[in-house]
Amino acid sequence: MKFQLKSDSISKLSADIIILAVNKSNDLCSSTSLSKTLRDALNLIIKLDDLPKNTGSINIEHMHGEFKRVCFVRIQNQDSLDEEDLLKSAKNIFKKLKSIKCGTVVLPVNQFVNKKINEGTVANLFTKAAIDESYEVNSLKSDKKASKNNYQINFQVNKLDSNAIKLGIKEGHAIAEGMNLTKDLGNLPPNICTPTYLANQAKNIAKDFKMKSTILSQKQIEKLKMGSFLSVAKGSRLEPKFIIIEHKKGKKSSKPVVLVGKGITFDSGGISLKPGSAMDEMKYDMCGAATVLGVMKTIGLLNLPLNVVGLIPACENMPDGLAVKPGDIVTSMSGQTIEILNTDAEGRLVLCDALTYAERYKPETVIDIATLTGACVIALGHHASAVFSKSDELANDLLAAGKKSIDKAWRMPLWDEYQPLLNSNFADIANIGGRAAGSITAACFLSRFTKKYSWAHIDIAGTAWNSGANKGATGRPVSLLSQFLMHKSKK
Repeated sequence: MKFQLKSDSISKLSADIIILAVNKSNDLCSSTSLSKTLRDALNLIIKLDDLPKNTGSINIEHMHGEFKRVCFVRIQNQDSLDEEDLLKSAKNIFKKLKSIKCGTVVLPVNQFVNKKINEGTVANLFTKAAIDESYEVNSLKSDKKASKNNYQINFQVNKLDSNAIKLGIKEGHAIAEGMNLTKDLGNLPPNICTPTYLANQAKNIAKDFKMKSTILSQKQIEKLKMGSFLSVAKGSRLEPKFIIIEHKKGKKSSKPVVLVGKGITFDSGGISLKPGSAMDEMKYDMCGAATVLGVMKTIGLLNLPLNVVGLIPACENMPDGLAVKPGDIVTSMSGQTIEILNTDAEGRLVLCDALTYAERYKPETVIDIATLTGACVIALGHHASAVFSKSDELANDLLAAGKKSIDKAWRMPLWDEYQPLLNSNFADIANIGGRAAGSITAACFLSRFTKKYSWAHIDIAGTAWNSGANKGATGRPVSLLSQFLMHKSKK
């Protein structure tokens, strides 16, 4: 897929399809510079009233002349259009274009510009939507169909603000490519996407973008005394990996942002075995790790002037004669002892040692990302990721990044009143706190390992993948975290 800028008037362009916005009064946006002949012809089509009234509706019609087809999109009112409705409309457009063979698309930018949305934002959102919607699952089917999504999008503007549009395309492209990597990794079967596979992906990213990668073996993990992480890996025949990837493009004196991703490449629940129904979806339990790798690819493509470290504790959680048992007590890297009451609450057990390891970077901020709790899905469903943090500033920055990138998140409480639910008669802390407030007590557990830095936890159990007919990884929250880092780099 290619993206280009065109400053020529629409009358001098030709394409397989042109995208035009229609308001609630069935009028084309006045900011779109069309010839009178073309506008009159288009208005005749619009008067047929085939375009539904709801925002983001799409209707494609055949034409004669420079454009073989026109794609109408309903936006209600140009002046009140916001970024969320624009992204929704863009995604609907490119979802529709999947079924049409076309080589070139003309997109007049000015019809979507208002006081809230500039040319760069339009280019960003349409680029991101085009790549996101053209994504094809990396299936292992023997009958591979040729992609229809290899077309060129020409952004047409009357007065060319090339720098803003070029930056919008660059950022949208980088975020979408990071999301696609995250989706690819999530969608791969667990017999392929193993801890070693994730480690190799980190090496490839480091090589491509001149980062540094370090892969710690089981023996090295043992030397670090990561007893909590290792307890989860005990039931698997596959060796765990502790993956480190470092992007050092900021000032040497600048403290890094550390991203920690849960990398359970398959979660059977261990001895606390999960129900068999939909257990195949537990290949997605490494989507926190996949998110970290996706974000590292994005910041590599953008060459952000920041110091960012990715940490991924990767292993399987399997039942076995050697597997950790309910009632076992293990010692974490921090020295705190943990009573394991449920082996299916394993994500926090691998993350806590990674959070302790993060201390050695003297970080400005640490953010962990994990498909951590089913309770989060009960609380927020599949629309918003959950954000937990004791820092109002950090939490607000993440929520703002989610709003800006249309990758929604919602702040959850992390009050001290919940901490006693994790009390244990036999160890410093239990790994579960009962059914009540399950996502909150999981965050409370992690908070005990984050006393030395500013920290946030993002639970993506409800947003990392879709089930049903559209089963597949979503690539979230790569967009949110990339926006957070892009904003930080511009301060």
